[in-house]
Amino acid sequence: MSTEAYEIVKKARSSGRYTGIDFIKGIFNHFFELHGDRRYADDSAVIGGVAYLDNMPVTVIAIEKGHNARERMQRLFGAPNPEGYRKALRLMKQAEKFKRPVICFVDTSGAYCGIGAEERGQGLAIAENLCEMMTLKTPVISVLIGEGGSGGALALSVADRVYMLENAVYSVISPEGCASILWKDSSRAAEAAECLRLTAKDALKLGVIEGIVSESNMDTPEFFSGLKDKLAADIKTLRADRQLLDKRYNRFRAFGRTE
Repeated sequence: MSTEAYEIVKKARSSGRYTGIDFIKGIFNHFFELHGDRRYADDSAVIGGVAYLDNMPVTVIAIEKGHNARERMQRLFGAPNPEGYRKALRLMKQAEKFKRPVICFVDTSGAYCGIGAEERGQGLAIAENLCEMMTLKTPVISVLIGEGGSGGALALSVADRVYMLENAVYSVISPEGCASILWKDSSRAAEAAECLRLTAKDALKLGVIEGIVSESNMDTPEFFSGLKDKLAADIKTLRADRQLLDKRYNRFRAFGRTE
């Protein structure tokens, strides 16, 4: 069975798709990468550091899948370990201290689910990010550029503004995982994708995101320049908002309301 939603899932997973590094190179100037969580190790599935958005210093964090087989193995196919999320949180707290806005690029099927990750506190690392990002005293913008899977994606998406690329997805679980749980049959993934309402159009309709980034000009310089202008304009607006934290809190409290 093939459905429109599952076709978008395939596009979000496409090996030729731009990754986090591509967005950093295309949008920012003078990116200086910072490493490590100061507790255990450096996770190559999460890259982050300081850059300039035009003349504005910002903190940039991205989940990186890699471009070829070797890079994907090195970066665990974009599935962060706890130290990746702790590195991201360290950089976000640093950004808060120096009053830098935070911009995140999310592309992951989910957090790494190995035994070592669980032993080092994967669930706690994600929970700490959710909690700390909700009260981070600086503007936060997240852009889902490919897959946005489960808590692994949400751990970098507690933001004032969240955007999705046209062919990105955002879901509590993968279609295959959902089909395996509901029907004990992963081959019904396309059917599950329709039920999950995981496309950018669905997320916008449900109020989960603020906007959709068109991919019609994705292979032209205008794609990155347009996104850069959008991010710069949003940051200017958010910086001037004295009710930033209240609005961020209310944004998430409004999820699921039916009235």
